[in-house]
Amino acid sequence: MSQPSRPNPHDYASARRGAEHLRREAIDELWRGADAVLDRVCLDASARLARSTQRLQARLRRHRAGATPALVA
Repeated sequence: MSQPSRPNPHDYASARRGAEHLRREAIDELWRGADAVLDRVCLDASARLARSTQRLQARLRRHRAGATPALVA
């Protein structure tokens, strides 16, 4: 008696389709992860740039006011 729930080990076309599907999923997952990393790096870089800009502007204001800059350790 045949068991339809078990795949035929000699059905190479079906195995190939399954492998191609798994390969596409793996590639898609790789790119989703890469996109997430790039988004995080861009946000971190933007935040650092904003802080740097704020620090520079504060330093220029102190300089214009004649205050001595604080020592940074």
